[in-house]
Amino acid sequence: MTEPLGGLKELNERSREIFRQIVETYLETGAPVGSRNLSRQLPMTLSPASVRNVMADLEAMGLIYAPHASAGRMPTHAGLRMFVDCLLEIGDLSTREREQIQRQMTAEYTRQGVDEVLSEASGMLSGLSRCAGLVVAEKQINRIKHIEFVNLDNGRALLVLVGEDGAVENRVVNLPEGLPPSALIEAGNYLNARIRGLTLHEAKERINQELKEKRDLLDELTKGLIEAGLAEWSGGREETKSLIVRGRAHLLEDLKAIEELERIRLLFEDLESKKELVRLLDLADEAEGVRIFIGSENQLFSLSGSSVIVAPFRDNDRNIVGVLGVIGPTRLNYARVIPVVDYTAKLVGRLLT
Repeated sequence: MTEPLGGLKELNERSREIFRQIVETYLETGAPVGSRNLSRQLPMTLSPASVRNVMADLEAMGLIYAPHASAGRMPTHAGLRMFVDCLLEIGDLSTREREQIQRQMTAEYTRQGVDEVLSEASGMLSGLSRCAGLVVAEKQINRIKHIEFVNLDNGRALLVLVGEDGAVENRVVNLPEGLPPSALIEAGNYLNARIRGLTLHEAKERINQELKEKRDLLDELTKGLIEAGLAEWSGGREETKSLIVRGRAHLLEDLKAIEELERIRLLFEDLESKKELVRLLDLADEAEGVRIFIGSENQLFSLSGSSVIVAPFRDNDRNIVGVLGVIGPTRLNYARVIPVVDYTAKLVGRLLT
């Protein structure tokens, strides 16, 4: 398929209405639409021949295509993108819907805490969208009780973080060359004297400041070990992220062909391996609100035939600590799903601060 040669400004009112009808029919049914049916649906009087001429122009622009020779037309991924960006009328949640989502999430947070509220968010997004709900979050210990370095082999140590709630995180760090075993104890004592009761973010801020101001308290090798540990706390790798997916069965609904089943199989494999999670967080960081990835325009999770709608949620310092949203077919209900994802992300951010 070709890329669109122009934008919405190149479409006159008649072309725009025909394009809208093609996209809306696809979003509703998943099926191509022909010129005869289109001529009946349009709010203006046009013959099937006139409609075909407009459809030919839209196809030349890369906005629609025929899935096979005798079929009607469907939007390309680029056509869907233009529709979402320029023509989509995004709905809003009713007061009742907002209250219901807030009540559900707040109750789960009060009963269970952070992990369960993220799981509840994923499940709720799945139920409301009839897609798979997705949450990617930094693994976090809320407040630190104890930290310890355990010597491993080949110049590595295990960094053990224990939270006040009993949660434990283990991360492997590379040791500075020539570091004596006593430095592991010294580094642990140094950190435990300063970060007990702090969040990970607060601990990083405090230790970074102290390392700048009081370099003479530690030798360079021990300081290097602490900085290596701080780097591990900063995340950025797949193993420092948690992934919650609910409603995968929705992705198996209404499959039309064997190639679609293969696409879903690859998607499941990618989700199991947490592929591209870091990149998803990075992409969400590029915009303040909802991000929409349609079909092949972004190779997230091998999603050549799916769409992803995500929004970030943030901590007290406005740092992005996670992303939530949905994965579904390209013909998902964008007008409905976008405000649901946006509101849920903002609500989760408020609950976690």
